[in-house]
Amino acid sequence: MKYTGQIGLVIISILFTSYQKVVGQEPFFTIDFFIFTLIAWLVGWQYDTAKYYGKKERANETSYKQMIDSLPESVLIHRDNKIVYLNKAAVSMLGAASKDEIIGRYLFDFIVQEYKAPLLERINQVKKEKQPLNNIEHKFKRFDGSTFYFELSLLNIIFGEKEAVLSIGKDITERKVKTEQMLQKSEKLALLGQMAAGIAHEIRNPLTSIKGFIQLLKSNHPDEEYYTIMLSELDRINAIVSEFLVLAKPNAVVFEERDVKVLIKDVVTLINSQSILNNVQIFSEFDRDLPKVFCAEGQLKQVFLNIFKNAIEAMPRGGNIDVKVELKGDFEISIQIIDQGIGISRERISTLGEPFYTTKEKGTGLGLMTCYRIIESHNGTLSFLSKENEGTTVEIILPAVINKESHSRDMADTLGI
Repeated sequence: MKYTGQIGLVIISILFTSYQKVVGQEPFFTIDFFIFTLIAWLVGWQYDTAKYYGKKERANETSYKQMIDSLPESVLIHRDNKIVYLNKAAVSMLGAASKDEIIGRYLFDFIVQEYKAPLLERINQVKKEKQPLNNIEHKFKRFDGSTFYFELSLLNIIFGEKEAVLSIGKDITERKVKTEQMLQKSEKLALLGQMAAGIAHEIRNPLTSIKGFIQLLKSNHPDEEYYTIMLSELDRINAIVSEFLVLAKPNAVVFEERDVKVLIKDVVTLINSQSILNNVQIFSEFDRDLPKVFCAEGQLKQVFLNIFKNAIEAMPRGGNIDVKVELKGDFEISIQIIDQGIGISRERISTLGEPFYTTKEKGTGLGLMTCYRIIESHNGTLSFLSKENEGTTVEIILPAVINKESHSRDMADTLGI
């Protein structure tokens, strides 16, 4: 702390006393001199202290603003529902060109009407209780009128020597859309489950009778090609019913540790004859020392088999299928199946896995939906990357089984223990 004020007032007191001595021929060291000098010293000290703390307060506020600006989350500071400060992330989120366009405006200018009352209630609550309120979802408006969902936390703070409310959070619109899509898929699965129970009894029994009579008629008329076509179509109907049942039945499966390389090699061996007939070659590439996965072996093989079949069917003129299996990070295994087929348009990729949506002429879309369900039950993800007339990459990510002893040893080596 600098003592410029204190020193300056004491010097003024000394100069004034010196002036009186020269002009009025008065003694220099008098009681008035000591009193005025003491008062000057105290007033100067108060002035220097106030100046020091004022400067410190401004420095703290500047540092506080710099810290807020560096945060990746959007931050809004408002007092009496008027925005007094916001960071760069919030400016970008609201679609403004600069902070000046927003500072001074009311917070509720950016809130969708039906969300205003709940937000006001929570702001009053945080002011009253002085406790933070977490994970509150509200719908905001941007400058261009578009809307988005903002999940924010509220905190009562001191900003600019006055109470204010800090709102910090992030845009969750994309996450909300994905959640809604997952709920829709779950509802469709539940509906399919209910339908499957009826289909099994109401369709399969008459199908068996019809198929039996057609086979009997065919035996008496072996040259009639129509009987063969009808039997083929009946088999297709039966296959569709079977796919329904796979989705509906809560099969009791056993999860065990398995080597994903062995599972893929088994499936490649199984489908190799079909790939050769279609002039398709399958090449596999595995990372060394891959950890195992905790899985239902039969279900994972079903997923791989389905994806390989789709890849072969996508290459009517033949080609190569590349399989790449590698460790992703420390705790996940990435399985990529890459074909050179006709590809999938960007619009259709978002609908993959929905029932009855398929790019095949005689498909149902249930096979891929089953794959999604199986991978989700393994806490994994299934994604597609495709370009038309270039090919498709299917990536399956599964959690790896980490050996605890090995993991502890790696951690110890990292820490230098």
